[in-house]
Amino acid sequence: MGILDVIKHGRVIGMKMAGRVCVVTGGGRGIGKAIVEKFLEYGAEYVYAVDLNQDALTELEGRYANVKGVVLSVTDTAAVNDFAGKVKEEKGRIDVLVNNAGVTKDALIHKMSDEDWQFVIDVNLKGPFIMTRAIGPMMMEQGKGTIVTISSVVGLDGNIGQTNYAATKGGVVSMTKTWAREFSRKGANVRANAVAPGYINTPMMATVPDKVLDPIKEKTYFKRLGEPSEIAEVVAFLASDESSYVTGQVIRASGGLVI
Repeated sequence: MGILDVIKHGRVIGMKMAGRVCVVTGGGRGIGKAIVEKFLEYGAEYVYAVDLNQDALTELEGRYANVKGVVLSVTDTAAVNDFAGKVKEEKGRIDVLVNNAGVTKDALIHKMSDEDWQFVIDVNLKGPFIMTRAIGPMMMEQGKGTIVTISSVVGLDGNIGQTNYAATKGGVVSMTKTWAREFSRKGANVRANAVAPGYINTPMMATVPDKVLDPIKEKTYFKRLGEPSEIAEVVAFLASDESSYVTGQVIRASGGLVI
């Protein structure tokens, strides 16, 4: 056991994120918050939690000294570029980018408005594009970095009433595979992967009635929703050197669910 190992909750935890400067979008709540906390648990040097919810970010900053909450829209190119530049000035590098921010606006296609289509496209697809365009080249200059983007089983399988969401979550898979190729050029050790969660026990799911959730749970091997911490573990694996030979891949974390 190395000196960077600690004991927590009765188990040994290796500090696989030690020394890393991380950016997590949608980091204030749900899966994003769990990712922020998991990175800290594994020894991250500093985590920038990007979100539009100031209260959630303030709560995180109050609990952790090495978290900085940043109110930022991932769809605002100028603001994202400015943010990336400031992080580089403050910390000298960005080691990990997690594209997690996401929204839904569900409707059957004949009832889906142009506005609801575009809103989801902007946040879920354009957002990761803008963030990665700003930070990916910095990682190439550093010679090393990791990009993890949150997709969904809906992006792999499709789902009724989620044409816009499915398009974005399928789109980030294709972008991830492209980034894995682009950012590994010129000898750079920059990896890009995606995680496709199933239905996860987040505040977003709290509004879904049991009559909808119960059949979904029954379709999983474990007859339950996933927990944000379980997705965060997969993200931490992909963000760390434990996955040093993994790139351009999508890890399905759905409890066996097939929609």
